[in-house]
Amino acid sequence: MRTHYSAQLAQFATELKLGDIPQSVIARTEDLFVDWFASAIGGKGAKPVEIMAQFAQSMGPRQQTAVAGSAEILVTRTSSSPFLACLANAAASHVVEQDDVHNGSVFHPGTIVFPAALACAQAKQLSGEELLTAVVVGYEVGIRVGEFLGRSHYKIFHTTGTAGTLAAAATVGRLLNLNHEQMLHAFGSAGTQSAGLWEFLRDAADSKQLHTAHASATGLMSAYLAKEGFTGAKKILEGSQGLAAGMSSDANPEKLIDRLGSRWCVAETSFKYHASCRHTHPAADALLHVLQKNNIQSHEIERIETFVHQGAIDVLGPASKPSNLHQSKFSMGTVLALVCKYHFAGLQEFADHFHDSEICALRDRVTMTLDTEVDQAYPQRWIGKVKVHLKNGNMLDGRVDEPKGDPGNTLSRQEIQEKALRLAAFSRGATEIEMKDAITLLFNIRQAKIIPFILPQSGASQ
Repeated sequence: MRTHYSAQLAQFATELKLGDIPQSVIARTEDLFVDWFASAIGGKGAKPVEIMAQFAQSMGPRQQTAVAGSAEILVTRTSSSPFLACLANAAASHVVEQDDVHNGSVFHPGTIVFPAALACAQAKQLSGEELLTAVVVGYEVGIRVGEFLGRSHYKIFHTTGTAGTLAAAATVGRLLNLNHEQMLHAFGSAGTQSAGLWEFLRDAADSKQLHTAHASATGLMSAYLAKEGFTGAKKILEGSQGLAAGMSSDANPEKLIDRLGSRWCVAETSFKYHASCRHTHPAADALLHVLQKNNIQSHEIERIETFVHQGAIDVLGPASKPSNLHQSKFSMGTVLALVCKYHFAGLQEFADHFHDSEICALRDRVTMTLDTEVDQAYPQRWIGKVKVHLKNGNMLDGRVDEPKGDPGNTLSRQEIQEKALRLAAFSRGATEIEMKDAITLLFNIRQAKIIPFILPQSGASQ
């Protein structure tokens, strides 16, 4: 009898209990919650986020205070239906390029899972323990779907947009207490709506925020529909006309059930230190190591060679000469030039300096070369290798095997808090006091009997 991979994954999603999850994984999930929330707040004011939030508000109920069945839209401090709140929050949390990433799947789980979990948990008035269990389910399912789809998928498709629908469906399905059959139907509905193409990078378009908004809200919708008896394909992942058949040439179904219940993908998830595409981070950290070790200043550098995997070339190549702020975050040259000048490629550095003549000049002297070692290690390991050529004729090599934020080089809770405060200060999405209160709540969300609104509503004092 052939293995029914989708069914096994659905069974895991319905049966996982909080007591099955190690305490370290629960704590990690709370850390990721804070990190996601900060990214969403950091998105306030960004054009695509404001458009998506305005759309959500115009399409649904616009309560000024929390009422039964509503969920909060973080950047507007209003509430709406869970579907529309999820849509807006997922768009907001991906725009500043600071949300988490899982290396092996090349998938950003937090920007998909947390908006769906928060919206459903607030609307249903569920507990912190229920939310955390569902979030772990979403991470475990979504990451495995991303790994299953493989490198060939990622070359054309934005995995966060495609695998994300399944991650959100699993999350919300768990919160709605779907049974095994219903969860499988939710997967089917989610998978048939999976989408997200990389072509937007060539035009510096806003589509990346649409990818996350659509994936998270679609997954939520799929779970709610399944609860009411709506059916979906039972082999949407591995079927002969399923997701892999249409979107991958190297799919491996065994990845879908890899050590379910013993391997915790949540614990493998990385935080993002620099405010740029994760493909730039290994080289940025390798460069930073060279600069700090040798006390090199930006004006001393003639050119920089980076040695990368094919995925980096595919994603970053179209953005070599960025035309706007968001596209600059996908430019290896821009990121490394900022690191040379400021030793950090954060939100403020990008906003103030990505188009400076000095940054652009150095940007154009950065090259990417496919490296066999780096490519073969990817995506399980993201190795950073650079050669820094100085104007005096010297050449310096740099290398990192675990970029800042990876599980073996992770951020402490203090560093996560500092990052969160930086993001809020940049966007002015929340005051320092509001952020500190929110951070305390989210670091301890397992204690919440009912998930509250995280920020004061815009009409709370009226």
